[in-house]
Amino acid sequence: MGTVLVTEAIRQRVPSAWFAATNKLQAEAWRDVVKMVAPITTHISQQDHRIEFMGGATFEMWSLEGTGAGRGRKYGRVIVDEGASVRDLETAWNEAIRPTLTDYQGDAWFLGTPKGRDYFWTLWMRGQDAGAPEWMSWQMPTVTNPYINPAEVEAARLDMPERAFRQEYLAEFIEDGAGVFRRVREAATATPQTGRIEGHAYVGGVDWGKHEDFTVLSVIDTTTSELVYLERFNRIDYRFQLSRLRQAHDLFGVDTWIVERNSMGEPLIEQVRDELPILAFTTTNASKASAIEALSLALERGDLAILDNPVLIAELLAYESERLPSGLLRYSAPPGLHDDCVMSLALAWHGAASANWSVSLAG
Repeated sequence: MGTVLVTEAIRQRVPSAWFAATNKLQAEAWRDVVKMVAPITTHISQQDHRIEFMGGATFEMWSLEGTGAGRGRKYGRVIVDEGASVRDLETAWNEAIRPTLTDYQGDAWFLGTPKGRDYFWTLWMRGQDAGAPEWMSWQMPTVTNPYINPAEVEAARLDMPERAFRQEYLAEFIEDGAGVFRRVREAATATPQTGRIEGHAYVGGVDWGKHEDFTVLSVIDTTTSELVYLERFNRIDYRFQLSRLRQAHDLFGVDTWIVERNSMGEPLIEQVRDELPILAFTTTNASKASAIEALSLALERGDLAILDNPVLIAELLAYESERLPSGLLRYSAPPGLHDDCVMSLALAWHGAASANWSVSLAG
């Protein structure tokens, strides 16, 4: 795929660059590119790993084993090969590679096989976030390659440990330790609904956005134990957020909304308390842990089906826990990522699964 991206840049007559994770990978990629573009090459420098082409395009190749690769250059496209193997991808991207794209408003492509949840995974997560439209990401399992015999992939599956196969052949980001939520993808079987089904009961969860966070509305059909509606939005004023909440309520006739009361939640709740059946949830470390652990157990047991929503799934897979000095667990999204969908779903499930409201509820 990397060589295809290079040829596209050459046709567009923009300078491009290839950043390899190691010197060895650079040498291998350089030989392949040189051979491929030989018919249109006007000048080549083996020492500088630079090629000039008919039409004015240029191409350079760098190894990221050193520091400062590409500094001061201007590119319309860059390819980072085997991004998960780069020693410090975050620094290389932010301090060296990203600035090279400014003049041409260029694009960057990160290629590679997952190796745990590192910065390569963080960039992939950005591509799953609808709130970051300038990023896109894809997973391409080995079987999507038409030149590889599926029988060989199946043979590898039988020979290899499951975790290794999932990483190397299914392109999955495998956490070193057990994640907070398991069997997430297996749970993504719910059927979305556009409105209330007669005879069914519904509970909703609301997590309010703060600053750059998102407000998320979740609705669970408690008759089928399925998440049937998920709406996520930000950067709209609270009047419109309440309007979205009213619209969702009108669609499903939600029996109870479990709504976060912290921060701006209290004044927002007061504005609709007389209109909607609301129970306010006070988020503390203990109440949050209880809701998250209940949701985790429901997904692992198959008690709740969720929508196949890429943002929701990505948030669930990314969710982390940290053991505090007190011995309690603190749950949160990794730095720089969101957990708004997780919290909205946890609140909805807290309501759906509770016959008696816990002391963390008020209102």
